[in-house]
Amino acid sequence: MKTKFIITLISLYSSLGFAQQIPQYSQYLRNQFLLNPGATGVYDFLDITLGGRSQWTGFNNSPGTIYLAMSSPIQKKSSPKFNPSIRISDGLHRNPEINTGKLKHAFGGLVIADQYGAFRTFHAAGTYALHLPISDKYNLSFGTKIGLSNNTFIPDKAKVLSGSPDNSYETYIANGNSRNIMDLGAGLYFYSKELFVGFSTDHLTKDFVNFGNQIANFERKMHFNLTAGYKFQLNNDWTLTPAALIKFMKPAPASIETTLLVEYKEFLWFGASYRIKDAIIGMIGCNVNQKLKIGYSFDYSVSRMNHMSSGGHEIILGLMIGR
Repeated sequence: MKTKFIITLISLYSSLGFAQQIPQYSQYLRNQFLLNPGATGVYDFLDITLGGRSQWTGFNNSPGTIYLAMSSPIQKKSSPKFNPSIRISDGLHRNPEINTGKLKHAFGGLVIADQYGAFRTFHAAGTYALHLPISDKYNLSFGTKIGLSNNTFIPDKAKVLSGSPDNSYETYIANGNSRNIMDLGAGLYFYSKELFVGFSTDHLTKDFVNFGNQIANFERKMHFNLTAGYKFQLNNDWTLTPAALIKFMKPAPASIETTLLVEYKEFLWFGASYRIKDAIIGMIGCNVNQKLKIGYSFDYSVSRMNHMSSGGHEIILGLMIGR
């Protein structure tokens, strides 16, 4: 009975982190492939993103994430064509264009290391997306993801509240604290040069397919994401993109995030987001050259964590190979 009680407490701590089962990304607009496998291969080159995130800085055992994501369509290499409408006189390295109106297949992969409290997850997955032209201006993509997650409970970061050794807890730790779980995900992504609407789901199989320690309980929940946005061309130099991200997963309440992103000459971008009851986010980034882009964001907590945390930081480094 006592062993069950201890395991229940550990499971309860895990349940409090349900919303953290999938890492938080403040710069999701710059790489929607992280949220939706349907966005795999949207750009016609090999798109690689390396990112790191520290959440609730200053809080002991706060969440931290490192990820590597890449995607690319399969296509025949075509010779570059001269386009007199391309503005190159200012020497700036502009954002790549999104091309629509053609069928394409795309593959991708991602590796994520995420830790929150006494729990650590290492996740690796591959993705595939089929992009179908609806018209010359619009594409609809269907994507799938299959991967494997290693979930670990870290005893060194846990503490027995009684302050004295507990035989049941020691037995639990000795029997192992890691489990491997297969992950399946899917997504739809409707897009043009200006518009995007996406819907995706993760952890479709929950923890039905797993192997490893059968005592450790890492209960998985299905996650759903809905994204939408539109880029307005204000004039020759400025664009404005309002966007929204809604994440929901039972039994946690829905997470709603609204974003305004401003771009100057499609080279420099900055913006702000509001994650309701959680954080105000500022972000900035630029294309360093034709192949390299960087971005940074800061989360200012407006939740009850505010007095214990100095905020969150996220930085991304992107490579655009074959652009």
